[in-house]
Amino acid sequence: MGLFSLVTGWPGPSGFGSASTAEQVTDGVDAAHLTAIITGGASGIGAETARVFALRGAHVIIAARNMEAANNVKELLVKSNPKAHVDVLQLDLSSLKSVRAFADKFISMNLPLNILINNAGVMFCPYQLSEDGIEMQFATNHLG
Repeated sequence: MGLFSLVTGWPGPSGFGSASTAEQVTDGVDAAHLTAIITGGASGIGAETARVFALRGAHVIIAARNMEAANNVKELLVKSNPKAHVDVLQLDLSSLKSVRAFADKFISMNLPLNILINNAGVMFCPYQLSEDGIEMQFATNHLG
């Protein structure tokens, strides 16, 4: 896709362009037997990704630090799509203890992991350390 197509939104070889919506791109996709974990699914692009996967029938697991925000997203998804199968699990990617607890909880659910959307990320300035003594940005964006 050239710069002109990107700016104008004109479709590229796939038939989709920068103006295409997630609903258009996933039209006809049946995700009914798929499980999708979406980190950072409590807001922004993560919440929109969760919405579209739920719309297409996937079992969506929103993995988030902010449980209140994640539960609000779940509530909105189920309200707009009563058939949506959405779970919310606590996950703070800056904490290896939280990552292990999340993994244990997911494994105990006996679900396949078909789709993993690594959407969560941070940019911390100035320098901070995680509870594990690792630079916060590296701990969250790479190790977690």
